[in-house]
Amino acid sequence: MRPPSLPAWLRAALALFATGWGANHFAALLPVYRADDGLSQTVVTSLFAAYVLGLIPALLLAAVVGRRVGHRLVLRWVLVGAVCGSAVLALADGRPTWLLVGRVLYGACMGAAMAPGTTWVKELSADAPTGTGARRAAIAMSAGFGGGPLVSGALAQWAPLPHLLPYAVHIALAVVVAVLVWNAPQPGEPAHGAAHHAPGPVRTLAFWTRIAPTAPGVFTCASVGIVVVPSLVHEQTRGLLVAFTGLAAGLTLGTGVLVQQPARRLAAHAADRVSLLGGAAAVVGIAVTAALAARPSIPLAMVGCVVLGAGYGLVLVGGLTRVEQQATPSALAMTNAVFYSLTYLGFFVPTIVSVLGDRWSLRTVLLGFAGLAAGCTMLTAIASRHERSVATVAGAA
Repeated sequence: MRPPSLPAWLRAALALFATGWGANHFAALLPVYRADDGLSQTVVTSLFAAYVLGLIPALLLAAVVGRRVGHRLVLRWVLVGAVCGSAVLALADGRPTWLLVGRVLYGACMGAAMAPGTTWVKELSADAPTGTGARRAAIAMSAGFGGGPLVSGALAQWAPLPHLLPYAVHIALAVVVAVLVWNAPQPGEPAHGAAHHAPGPVRTLAFWTRIAPTAPGVFTCASVGIVVVPSLVHEQTRGLLVAFTGLAAGLTLGTGVLVQQPARRLAAHAADRVSLLGGAAAVVGIAVTAALAARPSIPLAMVGCVVLGAGYGLVLVGGLTRVEQQATPSALAMTNAVFYSLTYLGFFVPTIVSVLGDRWSLRTVLLGFAGLAAGCTMLTAIASRHERSVATVAGAA
């Protein structure tokens, strides 16, 4: 049932890929729910963000449970739950209540996958250079995040049954991946002692000043590129908004995947610099989106998606590498969980933009978010410079 030619780390990474596919392909279907089911922009963006309500609690719980029962068992549960979540969304047929249930359920699956899955890939990459495990996990998730909406957008635009077929494709993918990873190796034994209570870096000032401020930029960049950018050019898409939404998601998250390899090489000796570059890209990408709100343009929209994708990938790799460098093995899963929880706050940005856009112009709202991103990036830069100065003085002493 399991091909021996597949490296162990790749089989674990496939679980992250399949779960990530189902997490974001919902974004490509937002125009379908608006056009066919009459849901408002605020409702569909709220449904898009709703899975964070299941994700964050599951993230924190799975980080502890994974060390007790083993990361492989958690990922088995996740793949079964992912099939159930997509089935609920498929059968919802545009009804908001059931879409909400499906999104929260799928969020719990995604949350349960992220920290144990990242840690499992890292454990199976022990013979590779430092940072390789974090990069492999980030690329696997990002490929799923980008591939899902790209394929589902095309299916919903041109294939029949747009409320059903994209979910059926994901269910089939999840089943195949479950077969491939079900018996993937699990290094070591699950921990049963007190080691899993190790507080790790999350109780340090360095974490909250050098990693936390830019973390929400990960999915702020992604959600703005996936949801906000397409909504600003709906008239320019000439009836192909569903396909363009999938393209925007694929372009945003695909760029995030492409930048991660060079970002990993830089992060190996300058993780802070990677996060700062990502923060700068987030500022520029949101500013481009603000310009798009004033003057819609398909080419400008695509430029914005590329810049936002770069910000997404850079901040993700910089943060994960910094966490891996700071955390002990016993604290790694929980530290990853806290980092990911902070990144997912960015999923609420499209809903906030939609609500505030009823009072102020979208350009003004987006410029406000660009300013906020700039402030967070500056805070991280100041904290990083201060810590390097302290380390230099301590070394000289």
